[in-house]
Amino acid sequence: MIRISDMKSSARFLFIVFAWALAGGCATTTSEMAVITERPKAPTENATPRNQPAATAPAAPADTIQAGRFDGGKMWTFDNPPLAYFKEAYGLELSDQWFEVASRSALRFGENCSASFVSRRGLVMTNHHCARESITKVSRPGEALLDRGFYAPSLQEERKVEGLYVDQLLMITDVTDKVTDGIPDYQNDEEEADARERAIDALEERMTRDVKGQDTTRLVQIVSLYNGGKYSAYTFKRYSDVRLVVAPELLMGKFGGDPDNFTYPRYSLDMSFFRVYAPDGTPIETEYFFPWSTAGVTEGDPVFVVGNPGSTSRLNTVSQLEYERDYDLPQQLEVLTTFAGVMKTYLDAQGDTEEDSELRNAYYSLSNSIKAMEGQLAGLRDPVLMAKKRAAERDFQRAVAADSKLNEEYGRLLDDLQAVQSSKKATARQAGALTYYGSSIGSRILTRALYGYAYTLLKQRGASAETLDDLQKDAGELKDYPDEVERGLIVARLHQIEKYLGRNDPTLRGILQGMTPEALADSLVASSALADSAGFMAMLDGTYLSSKDVSVPVINALAPLYFTLGQQIGSFGDRESNLNAQLSRARFEVAGFNSPPDATFSLRLADGVVKSYPYNGTRAPIITTFYGVYDHYVTYGPKSEWDLPERWKRRPPTFDLSTPLNLVSTNDITGGNSGSPLLNKNLEVVGLIFDGNIESLPNEYVFSDDTARAISVDARGIIEALDEMYDADRIVLELTAGQMAATEQEADAIRAQ
Repeated sequence: MIRISDMKSSARFLFIVFAWALAGGCATTTSEMAVITERPKAPTENATPRNQPAATAPAAPADTIQAGRFDGGKMWTFDNPPLAYFKEAYGLELSDQWFEVASRSALRFGENCSASFVSRRGLVMTNHHCARESITKVSRPGEALLDRGFYAPSLQEERKVEGLYVDQLLMITDVTDKVTDGIPDYQNDEEEADARERAIDALEERMTRDVKGQDTTRLVQIVSLYNGGKYSAYTFKRYSDVRLVVAPELLMGKFGGDPDNFTYPRYSLDMSFFRVYAPDGTPIETEYFFPWSTAGVTEGDPVFVVGNPGSTSRLNTVSQLEYERDYDLPQQLEVLTTFAGVMKTYLDAQGDTEEDSELRNAYYSLSNSIKAMEGQLAGLRDPVLMAKKRAAERDFQRAVAADSKLNEEYGRLLDDLQAVQSSKKATARQAGALTYYGSSIGSRILTRALYGYAYTLLKQRGASAETLDDLQKDAGELKDYPDEVERGLIVARLHQIEKYLGRNDPTLRGILQGMTPEALADSLVASSALADSAGFMAMLDGTYLSSKDVSVPVINALAPLYFTLGQQIGSFGDRESNLNAQLSRARFEVAGFNSPPDATFSLRLADGVVKSYPYNGTRAPIITTFYGVYDHYVTYGPKSEWDLPERWKRRPPTFDLSTPLNLVSTNDITGGNSGSPLLNKNLEVVGLIFDGNIESLPNEYVFSDDTARAISVDARGIIEALDEMYDADRIVLELTAGQMAATEQEADAIRAQ
């Protein structure tokens, strides 16, 4: 369930350091950079965006639709859990110890996913789709572990994943006053945003230095909540020795592929296990972990998700959502669909090969993001959803207007935010041309050219060696694409620029130099040293722009527009960020902290129940079983998205097809929750979150659990697969009996007793 917003943008860091040098040390913030590199912009004025009807359906009558109690969702922070609501809804009086175990047993898995400790000896559970990159990293020549799966029959054979870490939350501290005190009111939005960012960075650095004095594995992250209305310091313990233990074959981890993505009923074994090791090379011992439930769930059972949802937009105003509906999402879909098509054409021609595993991972993430965005766009085009947002704004405006002091301070906030959306349209043409330009999913040649341009000018202007080294390191992470893919991505980008800037635009003429997009792409792929990572890094020494590389005229024409536009949009972002923070403070004064903040990839607790729902003229069951796996395989056949690995085609006679495999619940989740444990009221694992259904995608903006569902791998299905299909007795023993065995033979002997 990883979405494009979770994917790293190479150009984000690049723009920040470049802007820093140009401004003499004053850079726009990371979040602002996302506006230009990760957020698409508007189409040309008066044009109808792709898939967007010329006229949006009118909202339902205002007097029939009202804001709901849980429109803001149920992603509760651990420092402000709704204790009275939990008692009201489930009859549960949860103790401090319950919350302590819940928060410390949960983990952040790298940069994008969630996970949890599920044994005393550091066994970690997460999704297969969160583990794909790790599986590829530890796969040795000829093994193709992504396709064949992996199981370490002994502790000694568990494989360390270089660069992978998991973070365990230890403490949350409110630091709002420490961030905001001492920051004067600025007339200039950029100065105010920069001052706030400097205050956050300084506090984060100081608090991290203090906690590292106690334990070098600790770090502090300042988390902005309620759009900057509140700031909390999250203290983590980072574990850096993480080893792969078991992962199913790709066909099982993504069973059903893109057609089944964001759907239910579902039949996916989207699970993987890792283990955390201590510095002495032995598995850690932790008192915080979630024990395994073998009893499973039934309809109506209360269940909890503890994980790190990535981002939601429930606090956004109507005008902000309208801008996203009419400009952002349609353009993101246009670019991502084109990029994914380029990759798919290549992959279909090649077939599945070990060499293309990274490209396949990128394609799967793009496909996932496209489907998610389509569902979100459908939500924003739903007049009922928008009517609920308008009703909430009317209620807020009435409350502010009724208090003269509040009205004086906050009465124009919504109008001011709407004005910012209007200002964004001024950059619509240029920004539309650069949607996702420089991101980690685009052309390597064009992105490397941007790095070369920035590096050369930074060096000429006296940037520090540390800044240049960081830029080189970031640039070096770009892996090569096959020539066919590279050519297709360049052509797609050039046509995007042509569409939005027009054929006679000076920037486009400077880029093409009289050639067609196709001819220029051919020239770049055939002749540029930037097509190869080694050749590129050799040129990244400050001499790139003076070289004769065919990419230099292209980037000399393109980069000025990119960085100038970035500064313009950054100023809009500064203004919007400051207004959002003021709006949050106004909402606090009107309604307090009754609703949780938007998701920020920080630890949350989401409550719900196991519950079926109506769909397609019938009802979706709360569980599916392994029978469905084989039914789909027989129905669609080999070489389909429902194909099976060889071991599954030769299933053992003891394998119980009636075992529950997937289940649904009403928990509030989003991207970043992938890998979160699904827990019963006793904090026992009953499932593993891996997706939401298509009906849940509009929950990005307004939460509803009428038909929206979170989808998990059932804990019973995980055990059945580990035991019968993978003969992973030592992992089954550890999960069900809490006993770690060093080898498979030792586990067999213990289980035989």
